[in-house]
Amino acid sequence: MAEPKKAAVGPAEPRTRSIRVVVLALMITMLLAMLDNLIVGTAMPTIVGDLGGLEHLSWVVTAYTLATAASTPIWGKLGDLYGRKGIFLTSIVVFLVGSVLSGMAQDMGQLIGFRAVQGLGAGGLMVGVMAILGDLVPPRERGKYQGMMAGVMAFAMIGGPLVGGAITDHLGWRWSFYINLPLGAIALAMVTTVLHLPRKERSEAKIDYLGAALLTVGITAIVLVTTWGGSEYAWDSAVIMELIALGVASLVGFVFVETKAAEPIMPLHIFRNRNFSLMSVVGFMAGFVMFGAVLFLPLYQQTVQGASATNSGLLLLPMLLAMMIVSLVAGRVTTSTGKYKIFPILGSILMVAGLFLLATMDTGTTRFTSGVYMAVLGAGMGFLMQITMLVAQNSVELKDMGVASSATTLFRTLGSSFGVAIMGALFTGRVQDEMAARGGGGATEKSAQLDASSLAKLPDAVREAYEYAVASGTHIAFLVGGSVAVVALVAALFVKEVPLRGTAKPGAPEDGDGTAPAGRPSAMESQAV
Repeated sequence: MAEPKKAAVGPAEPRTRSIRVVVLALMITMLLAMLDNLIVGTAMPTIVGDLGGLEHLSWVVTAYTLATAASTPIWGKLGDLYGRKGIFLTSIVVFLVGSVLSGMAQDMGQLIGFRAVQGLGAGGLMVGVMAILGDLVPPRERGKYQGMMAGVMAFAMIGGPLVGGAITDHLGWRWSFYINLPLGAIALAMVTTVLHLPRKERSEAKIDYLGAALLTVGITAIVLVTTWGGSEYAWDSAVIMELIALGVASLVGFVFVETKAAEPIMPLHIFRNRNFSLMSVVGFMAGFVMFGAVLFLPLYQQTVQGASATNSGLLLLPMLLAMMIVSLVAGRVTTSTGKYKIFPILGSILMVAGLFLLATMDTGTTRFTSGVYMAVLGAGMGFLMQITMLVAQNSVELKDMGVASSATTLFRTLGSSFGVAIMGALFTGRVQDEMAARGGGGATEKSAQLDASSLAKLPDAVREAYEYAVASGTHIAFLVGGSVAVVALVAALFVKEVPLRGTAKPGAPEDGDGTAPAGRPSAMESQAV
């Protein structure tokens, strides 16, 4: 048996180098979507000041995440049926078109619509990266490449706010969208050149368009409820009641259609696996928290702590650095030990603690104190970032890799959409209530543009009232976020430690929970990349 082993080891090093090049190309592509959210989050106060529309602030992010959520399952299924590379490249092009249009927006309505176009492309970026990586590398080995992923994430998370702040302060907020073009060109060139997947025969199966349409309508209706309820319309208004009925009916219809479709857009059998379902819950909560934090922390820092757009990006460093370092450590430990259950639990605990700490901030909170609180939240997010996708992909068979990746990405995206909508509605409502109560009527949408330079021009009494109102709005947003995140902790406690594929012998029986065989090699295990 010694000779076959030697023969098998021979190509391992070249194959590893090839995969690293491919992973680098994938991470550069993921960088597009990651940078966009972070840059736009930092530039948001200036965008509102230029275009107006404070009451629609949440929709700039919600439109993006909603479109991402609606398109993610379709991108994933298209990749499964027709091959991932061509579908992946198409998603990059759509994202870049949306970026150009967003930079050209003349009012808040146009910006929201063009951000939706961006979101359509972003849905393919995220699920494409995850599904391709799942094809190339078995879960046990995937930790080896998390160093590369963590490095790219660090660049995005640290560089994103800095680049966004610098661009906003010196070039104007429109360049926060145009900056995607050179990076996108590099991503297109690298993916086209270095990504070579086995040729996939064109499937004769039809896309489950009815299921996709019902899912899209259901998601849209529910997000509109969370966005409009209590702000645009009363919770018991006819519009909200109709949206709730439409959302529930669409999702029920979606479940029914998926049980009958020949190629369901989201096969329901994957949810029979306990770990997959639990990771979907944890991913949803992580998305809920992270996007809310990225949106509201810069608002708090620029308004209450008097930071410029550039400085508010720097002030996010404690959260982002903690997230990057912890993610890297968790990946290395998972690779060396094959154990992972402790990480979702630790991550959820720290995430809840960090949110409740951030909820204590007021007009007197120092930058150092808020930095410590952000580091706690960042550490929690770091434990959850890669583990949720890793466990979810390990819980399904390889034939379901695309839909599993898209489903996991969908729930994380839905979480971000719900988080921004709910936290945004609470934040805006509290700011308006506090301003009315404190007689800050002079801080209108035109005069208080949520940036430090504009606030400095206001009368002292009005400025102090507005700072207090924003601090109060931040408090309620993070308080609700922390309360909701407790659900992630409960879900993490029930995760079962199942061996990662690549650690057990091939042919191991299927786990009682429906877990895919642990020893099954990846699709690319014995092929040159």
